Amino acid sequence: MRKRVSSIVGISAVCAALGVAVFAVGAQAAVRHFDATVLSKNAAARTVQVRTESGAKLTFKVNARTKFERIGGGFSGLTKGLAVEIDANNASGQWVATQIESDSDNSGGDDSGGDDDGGHGGGHDDGPYHT
Repeated sequence: MRKRVSSIVGISAVCAALGVAVFAVGAQAAVRHFDATVLSKNAAARTVQVRTESGAKLTFKVNARTKFERIGGGFSGLTKGLAVEIDANNASGQWVATQIESDSDNSGGDDSGGDDDGGHGGGHDDGPYHT
């Protein structure tokens, strides 16, 4: 009986570890990349509205964990007409920006082909999570 209980506990631990691993992979896959132009922002709600290259109008929530690259002043530096690259997760039906980077040359590239943060690298990323 004791051996059986030990086996059940061991199997439960393995299943729990696999569940955590599957959840982590799923959460990581939910990150999407957007090339867009800023339309407006709402300082009180901490949101920025953009138009993507495909023409979609989207609103992104900005929080304390959102990283800003090449945008002086962070959130306050987001101005109408600014070309940006946004990495975001969709949390409960709302896009939450994890990173917003200026795409000042409007080419969709990243740092003229460089990659300063292990992100998406130079040029367009036409993978499944790119909009």
